[in-house]
Amino acid sequence: MLRPRTEKLTRFVYLFTLFSFIVPLAFIIYCLCIWNDAVAAATGRVYSDYVLMLLQCLLGIITIHIPMFFSRQFKVELPTPLYLMYICFLYAAIFLGEVRSFYYKIPSWDNILHGFSSMMTGCLGFMLVALLNRSKQSGIHLSPFFVAMFAFCFSLTVGAVWEIYEFLSDAILKTNMQKFITAEGTILIGHEALRDTMHDFMIDALGAFIASAAGFFSLKSGKGWASDLIAKYGRPGIK
Repeated sequence: MLRPRTEKLTRFVYLFTLFSFIVPLAFIIYCLCIWNDAVAAATGRVYSDYVLMLLQCLLGIITIHIPMFFSRQFKVELPTPLYLMYICFLYAAIFLGEVRSFYYKIPSWDNILHGFSSMMTGCLGFMLVALLNRSKQSGIHLSPFFVAMFAFCFSLTVGAVWEIYEFLSDAILKTNMQKFITAEGTILIGHEALRDTMHDFMIDALGAFIASAAGFFSLKSGKGWASDLIAKYGRPGIK
């Protein structure tokens, strides 16, 4: 069970982030419906920017509920700190990154988010294996090295799925998630067009390595922070 203060904080962060996705939708849809050169000049954005914001806000509304869905359907307990990290990441990536244009205003914003998300998914990978190791029904007991390897590969896989999503969005909806078009409107080609995607992969790999290495040494030392977190915290306090 969560403490009352922790439950209130978790619910506040959840609702605040959820409304940050819902509130801009009306303005975004309105701009898309009346789009013309005057709107483009007034907002300083192109049509595809609003398509991307609409897509990301809708995605945020869905993905913010994924942990609760798995928690209720599969009885998987997600540590509250990791759940809060997940919600804060969605807020930083979708509302601040896309709606408030932090990806363009802060050059390193994308790097920060990829590093943060890769370490977060690395921790999640550790916790999934920890659950299997603790389950008597599974009969699975992996060594610290293979637990770390799974966490590393799991984190990289999540990063790869995200890059596929970005590519499909750019190809189908004509967005600019892979940043192959600069803020000035220059279309990058060749090696420069691949720079953003490959840079994201390298940062994902570094973040995944840091998380898996930290987990490996914690398991070797017998502390096992992943298992301790799962045992200490219950499911997210959202009702």
